[in-house]
Amino acid sequence: MEEKKYVGDLILLRGVPGSGKSTLGKTILRCLASDDPDVISADDFFLDEKGNYIFDSTKLKEAHAQSQQRCATKMKNEFSRIVVANTFTQKWEMDAYYEMAERYNYRVFSVIVENRHGNLNIHDVPEEKVEQMKNRFDVSL
Repeated sequence: MEEKKYVGDLILLRGVPGSGKSTLGKTILRCLASDDPDVISADDFFLDEKGNYIFDSTKLKEAHAQSQQRCATKMKNEFSRIVVANTFTQKWEMDAYYEMAERYNYRVFSVIVENRHGNLNIHDVPEEKVEQMKNRFDVSL
Protein backbone atom coordinates (compact mmCIF):
# COMPACT_ATOMS: atom_id res chain seq x y z
CA MET A 1 0.00 0.00 0.00
CA GLU A 2 1.37 3.40 -1.00
CA GLU A 3 1.70 6.07 1.70
CA LYS A 4 -0.68 9.00 1.24
CA LYS A 5 0.93 12.23 0.04
CA TYR A 6 -0.13 15.29 1.98
CA VAL A 7 -0.13 18.94 0.94
CA GLY A 8 0.96 19.92 4.43
CA ASP A 9 0.39 19.66 8.14
CA LEU A 10 -2.41 21.08 10.26
CA ILE A 11 -1.42 21.38 13.91
CA LEU A 12 -4.29 21.89 16.35
CA LEU A 13 -3.09 23.16 19.73
CA ARG A 14 -5.54 22.46 22.55
CA GLY A 15 -5.50 23.81 26.08
CA VAL A 16 -7.16 26.05 28.61
CA PRO A 17 -6.53 29.80 28.60
CA GLY A 18 -3.00 30.62 29.71
CA SER A 19 -1.53 27.25 28.78
CA GLY A 20 0.75 28.75 26.13
CA LYS A 21 -0.96 27.57 22.93
CA SER A 22 -0.20 30.66 20.87
CA THR A 23 3.37 30.89 22.13
CA LEU A 24 4.00 27.24 21.30
CA GLY A 25 2.38 27.71 17.90
CA LYS A 26 4.71 30.59 17.05
CA THR A 27 7.68 28.55 18.24
CA ILE A 28 6.66 25.60 16.07
CA LEU A 29 6.25 27.77 12.97
CA ARG A 30 9.55 29.55 13.61
CA CYS A 31 11.42 26.25 14.11
CA LEU A 32 9.93 24.79 10.95
CA ALA A 33 10.78 27.91 8.95
CA SER A 34 7.15 27.95 7.88
CA ASP A 35 5.92 29.88 4.86
CA ASP A 36 3.46 31.63 7.19
CA PRO A 37 4.42 32.68 10.73
CA ASP A 38 0.84 33.45 11.85
CA VAL A 39 -0.98 31.20 14.30
CA ILE A 40 -4.75 31.13 13.79
CA SER A 41 -6.85 31.68 16.90
CA ALA A 42 -10.43 32.68 17.67
CA ASP A 43 -8.86 35.23 20.05
CA ASP A 44 -7.69 37.21 17.01
CA PHE A 45 -11.30 38.18 16.32
CA PHE A 46 -11.42 40.11 19.59
CA LEU A 47 -8.36 42.26 18.96
CA ASP A 48 -9.06 45.88 18.05
CA GLU A 49 -6.92 47.92 15.65
CA LYS A 50 -4.53 48.79 18.50
CA GLY A 51 -4.10 45.17 19.55
CA ASN A 52 -6.29 45.43 22.66
CA TYR A 53 -8.25 42.27 23.52
CA ILE A 54 -11.97 43.01 23.91
CA PHE A 55 -13.90 39.80 24.46
CA ASP A 56 -17.61 39.59 23.65
CA SER A 57 -19.14 36.17 24.36
CA THR A 58 -22.06 36.93 22.03
CA LYS A 59 -19.60 36.91 19.11
CA LEU A 60 -17.83 33.65 19.95
CA LYS A 61 -19.52 31.77 17.10
CA GLU A 62 -18.36 34.44 14.64
CA ALA A 63 -14.83 34.26 16.05
CA HIS A 64 -14.63 30.51 15.47
CA ALA A 65 -16.17 30.83 12.00
CA GLN A 66 -13.46 33.36 11.14
CA SER A 67 -10.75 30.98 12.38
CA GLN A 68 -12.15 28.18 10.25
CA GLN A 69 -12.32 30.47 7.21
CA ARG A 70 -8.71 31.60 7.69
CA CYS A 71 -7.63 27.96 7.95
CA ALA A 72 -9.56 27.01 4.80
CA THR A 73 -7.99 29.90 2.89
CA LYS A 74 -4.49 28.78 3.91
CA MET A 75 -5.31 25.24 2.85
CA LYS A 76 -6.63 26.42 -0.53
CA ASN A 77 -3.35 28.30 -0.95
CA GLU A 78 -1.44 25.13 0.03
CA PHE A 79 0.52 26.47 2.99
CA SER A 80 2.81 23.69 4.18
CA ARG A 81 2.22 24.24 7.93
CA ILE A 82 -0.89 25.66 9.55
CA VAL A 83 -1.24 26.06 13.31
CA VAL A 84 -4.58 26.69 15.02
CA ALA A 85 -4.52 27.49 18.74
CA ASN A 86 -7.94 27.31 20.42
CA THR A 87 -9.17 25.70 23.62
CA PHE A 88 -10.74 22.74 21.72
CA THR A 89 -12.02 21.20 24.96
CA GLN A 90 -14.32 18.79 23.07
CA LYS A 91 -13.90 16.78 19.86
CA TRP A 92 -16.81 18.46 18.07
CA GLU A 93 -14.94 21.77 18.32
CA MET A 94 -12.24 20.31 16.05
CA ASP A 95 -14.53 18.49 13.60
CA ALA A 96 -14.63 21.33 11.04
CA TYR A 97 -10.81 21.32 10.97
CA TYR A 98 -10.67 17.54 10.52
CA GLU A 99 -13.14 17.84 7.62
CA MET A 100 -11.09 20.63 6.01
CA ALA A 101 -7.92 18.61 6.40
CA GLU A 102 -9.55 15.66 4.65
CA ARG A 103 -10.91 17.86 1.85
CA TYR A 104 -7.59 19.64 1.23
CA ASN A 105 -5.33 16.67 1.96
CA TYR A 106 -3.63 17.80 5.16
CA ARG A 107 -2.18 15.59 7.87
CA VAL A 108 -3.55 16.53 11.31
CA PHE A 109 -1.72 16.66 14.62
CA SER A 110 -3.65 17.44 17.79
CA VAL A 111 -1.46 18.56 20.68
CA ILE A 112 -2.58 19.24 24.25
CA VAL A 113 -0.68 22.16 25.78
CA GLU A 114 -0.41 22.13 29.56
CA ASN A 115 0.51 25.09 31.70
CA ARG A 116 3.53 23.55 33.43
CA HIS A 117 5.50 26.78 33.19
CA GLY A 118 3.26 28.97 35.37
CA ASN A 119 2.07 31.17 32.52
CA LEU A 120 -0.65 33.71 33.25
CA ASN A 121 -3.96 33.95 31.43
CA ILE A 122 -3.38 37.11 29.36
CA HIS A 123 -7.02 37.47 28.30
CA ASP A 124 -8.36 37.76 31.85
CA VAL A 125 -10.66 34.77 31.52
CA PRO A 126 -12.30 34.41 34.95
CA GLU A 127 -10.84 31.57 37.01
CA GLU A 128 -14.26 29.89 37.31
CA LYS A 129 -14.49 29.76 33.48
CA VAL A 130 -11.01 28.25 33.25
CA GLU A 131 -12.05 25.64 35.83
CA GLN A 132 -15.19 24.84 33.80
CA MET A 133 -13.01 24.34 30.72
CA LYS A 134 -10.63 22.10 32.66
CA ASN A 135 -13.55 20.00 33.87
CA ARG A 136 -14.99 19.46 30.38
CA PHE A 137 -11.62 19.01 28.67
CA ASP A 138 -11.72 15.67 26.85
CA VAL A 139 -8.26 14.11 26.68
CA SER A 140 -9.53 10.82 25.24
CA LEU A 141 -9.74 12.10 21.69
